[in-house]
This record gives sequence, C-alpha cells and structure tokens, in this order.
Amino acid sequence: MMAAQSKLLYQLNKYVQEKCQSRKSAIAKTIREVCKVVQDVLKEVEVQEPRFISSLCEVDGRFDGLEVLSPTEFEVVLYLNQMGVFNFVDDGTIPGCAVLKLSDGRKRSMSLWVEFITASGYLSARKIRSRFQTLVAQACDKCSYRDIVKMIPDTSEVKLRIRERYVVQITTAFKCQGIWPRSASHWPMPQIGWPGPNLVAEVKAEGFDLLSKECYALQGKQSSMESDAWVLCFNQAEDKLLLGGCRRRCLSILKTLRDRHLDLPGNPLNSYHMKTMVLYECEKHPREIDWDETCLGDRLNGILLQLISCLQCRKCPHYFLPNVDLFHGKAPSALENAAKQTWRLAREILTNPKSLEKL
Repeated sequence: MMAAQSKLLYQLNKYVQEKCQSRKSAIAKTIREVCKVVQDVLKEVEVQEPRFISSLCEVDGRFDGLEVLSPTEFEVVLYLNQMGVFNFVDDGTIPGCAVLKLSDGRKRSMSLWVEFITASGYLSARKIRSRFQTLVAQACDKCSYRDIVKMIPDTSEVKLRIRERYVVQITTAFKCQGIWPRSASHWPMPQIGWPGPNLVAEVKAEGFDLLSKECYALQGKQSSMESDAWVLCFNQAEDKLLLGGCRRRCLSILKTLRDRHLDLPGNPLNSYHMKTMVLYECEKHPREIDWDETCLGDRLNGILLQLISCLQCRKCPHYFLPNVDLFHGKAPSALENAAKQTWRLAREILTNPKSLEKL
C-alpha cells in the first residue's frame, strides 16, 4: 500500500513540475499581454469618466483583481469608491446576491453614484454596468490597441475579445471588508473543527466583494430586484483558506486536469468548481496532518470522487452560500458527460499512476 502511495506521489510531483508549471508560465505570459491591453482601455475610460478609476495593478508579480477562469478567459474586477452612504442588505431574497440601499437620512446627492440610485433608494448594479459598458465601448475605439480589442456584443456584461483569442470580462465592484454577510453566517460549521478560530477571524476580516454582474440564480426572471442586485464573491477569503499544506498544489493539479481533459462542450466545469471541491475536502479532512505533501494522492482521489458525485446529482453548492448551485443552468447532458470523463480520469490515476505522464 505504501509503495503504491509513494509511486502515485512521485508521479503527481512530476506532473506538477512538468504540466502544472508549464500551464502556469503560459498563463502568466498571457496575463501580461492581456493586462497591457485592459489597462490601456481602462485609462481611456478614466479620462472620459473619472469615477471609474482603474484598480488593475501589479503587486509582487501578481495582478490584483484578476481571476483566471481558464487559459483563455479572465475576469478583471474594477473596485469603485465610496460605498459608505449605503447599507448592505442581505436578507436571502435573492440567493447569492445582496442590495445596497441608501442609509436612513442620507440624501441621494451625498453619493458619488447619485444617478444610479433607484426611486426606492437602491444602488442599481445594472445601471452602473450599463454606463460602464458604454464607456468601455468608446474606449476600445480610441485606445492604442483598437486593432486587436473588440467589445463582445449581445450581453449586458462588459466583455472584451483580445486578438480573437482571449476573452476578458471587466466587472465593477465594491470591496466589503470587516463585515460578513448574513447568508454565510452558518460558516464555519462548529462540529467540523476547520478552519481554526484565528483563520476564521482573518477570513471574516478579509470580507467579500459585491460584483455588478448577471445573477445566474435569477436568469429569465426579469425583475427590478434583479437589476438592483449585486453578486456576492468570496475569492480572496477562499484563497486565504487554501494556504498551507498541499492545498494549492492539489488545486493546481485539478485546474491542469480540467484544462487538458475536462474542457467539455457546454462548459460544465471551470476552475471555480475545482476550487470549491478543494474547500469541501478541507472540511472532510480538518487536520493539518491530512494535508501533508505525502497525502496529496489521497486528497486528489477524494476530490475527484466527490466531483463525480456532484456531477451525477447535478448539484454543486457554493462553499459559503450553499443555497447557490454552481451547476445552475448547465445542461444535464453536459454534466453527465463530465461525470463520465472525470470517472475515466480518476480510475486511470488510481489504477495506474504512470498514466499521469500522458494526461
């Protein structure tokens, strides 16, 4: 048993050095190219409308506010200023979303975003997004990269296609630090024992972001509430939870396997599903010793089997917001196909670790 485990660990470490690292460097190169263009477009937006100040900048070799969705798809979060005159209302009416309402006694005119406030006093995410979309479209025509950057039409999201190869979504957002949403108040589950109290305090202090983007839980339900709603996002909090042990390495392998073998028709699986699976595995194995490098093979197998189970049940609850299903809107046939492909991968890795050399 130990011999089989060490064979698998050897192959996984080799896989990280060869496949995961080359994926990382290729993506890092793409990010530099993409960010140059996006920064130029956002500089042009800022000239037209100083309230939209670009927050995309490089910190210690990483671009702050950029998420890699796949090797050709990225999301850039543009943080807006001055949320202070609004109350954050998270009453569970819209799963995964919250609204920003003028604080009692505050006048519309006290807000930097006065014209985007509805008659009921809500700051409308869609109105801000619509204005931003117009500005970005104009900036694409004026910026120095206008020959290689185009706005993607027929969507209310702000999406750019760069060199006909890459897609970048730019999402306006507010950063909410030092508060924690009521819809995630059940976390952490006391009986699980992970994460420890210090890490919980750090994660809650990190807070979350409110994004102006389509809320997939409400697609098709055209309500004014939907246009006002902001989507809750916990990327930084999740990243904090995945520090230590072999968690990041495990996620890196899963993302690489996803890009190479599970990039399937209907896009049933993305890197965020993989991240979510690792977080659930952390709860199942709360002890740090279970995330020692030597346990990498066990953790990976556990995650792949859990992923197959989610795909077969056609449900993948968001880690912090279990009422939000990350498979919402995915075609059952695409999820079924992904379950079969994931099972094939898991079986190969488990029965023949050498197969990683070809995967």
